[in-house]
Amino acid sequence: MVQKDKGAWAWVPILYFTQGLPYVMVVTVSVIMYKKLGVSNADIGLYTSWLYLPWVIKPLWSPFVDLKSTKRNWFLYSQLLISLALLGVGISLPTNIFFITTLACFWMAAFASATNDIASDGYYMIGLTEEKQSFFVGMRSTFYKLSTVTGQGLLVIMAGFLENKYGDNTKAWSITMIFSAFLMLMLTISNFFVTPKFETSEAIELDKPANFMEVFISFFKKPGMVNALIFILLFRLGESQLVKMASPFLLDPTSVGGLGYTTSEVGTIYGTVGVIMLTVGGILGGILISRHGLKKWMLPMLLSLNVPNALYALLAITKTTNIAAVVSTVVLEQFGYGFGIAGFMVYLIYIAEGKSKTSHYAIATGFMALGMMLPGLISGYMQEWLGYGGFFVWVVIAAFPAIVMLRFIKYPANFGKAINRNAESS
Repeated sequence: MVQKDKGAWAWVPILYFTQGLPYVMVVTVSVIMYKKLGVSNADIGLYTSWLYLPWVIKPLWSPFVDLKSTKRNWFLYSQLLISLALLGVGISLPTNIFFITTLACFWMAAFASATNDIASDGYYMIGLTEEKQSFFVGMRSTFYKLSTVTGQGLLVIMAGFLENKYGDNTKAWSITMIFSAFLMLMLTISNFFVTPKFETSEAIELDKPANFMEVFISFFKKPGMVNALIFILLFRLGESQLVKMASPFLLDPTSVGGLGYTTSEVGTIYGTVGVIMLTVGGILGGILISRHGLKKWMLPMLLSLNVPNALYALLAITKTTNIAAVVSTVVLEQFGYGFGIAGFMVYLIYIAEGKSKTSHYAIATGFMALGMMLPGLISGYMQEWLGYGGFFVWVVIAAFPAIVMLRFIKYPANFGKAINRNAESS
């Protein structure tokens, strides 16, 4: 049997970089691609929001990942399938039915990516001792965010460069998606070589979940679960709509209320500088929770997630295209998102505490994905109905229900504090 923690410095970064890349390609890069290929905001908001569904319903098949084969096999085959799906997007873009075929490929990538998440997280938990799980949690988060920089930043910049080079957006994005498929394949091969085969039959037996229905029943019977789930669904009500329309807002011409930025500029501003600030905000949020506990910072983190959204409304209403104003808006919004989401993720960990923790965490994150998907479905229609100015005002207003619900959820004031101290001492 291979010793636990072996080679973790090599496989943890690569595994979580590989986990983040397909998610950002499906959820965010697809929005920018469709916008540059002339798809309407309403269709972008509706159809790309449905792509969240696999992450919403992944708890339904997560027991099979535990019961059948090994988690290593599950994530390697899932990653290979994602590579093929992204290749399918790139190959089908020049066709007359590109919207249908690429959505089908993104759907395949989304289901494979959700399965990859289940298997990778499970592998992480049984491949590392409890102490090392805490020690490496910051690294896995960092490399997940670096994959976001790669997808939303570098690959979008590449697409913008190719748009200018060829004068053909379809060709540019076709090449970009084929390159992303090749990158995903290289990461899959890397994971094949760096991840140890430590999953013995004994380890798999110990890690099997409880009775299928018992997992769900025990989750929903937890005290205060109704209020908790309402809070989870409302926490990102505004941000889930903003994330769908922020890139179209930057890309749309000024004649229709947008800012008229190029693809490369959006890739640099929103996907690189923005994601760096998101990382900084997330790290700071984790540090503060580890020092003072979740209770002290939950409201400030909820506000930090939503207050910067008002700056988008200010840009849209004043029609400001000044680069300093735009970059400042994205920087503050992304920092606020990273800072705010830290508290939310610690709260989800609290929700999952107890028996069947892994399955309960999958259920909690499924509701989180549902809270992203449902508002995103109507985001494009809301934008077209209200215009960009009215839409971003609505996004700000949408934050208030979560602030109200914060009064009705219960959790220990110091939750997160002891966990992070243990992490620091490991």
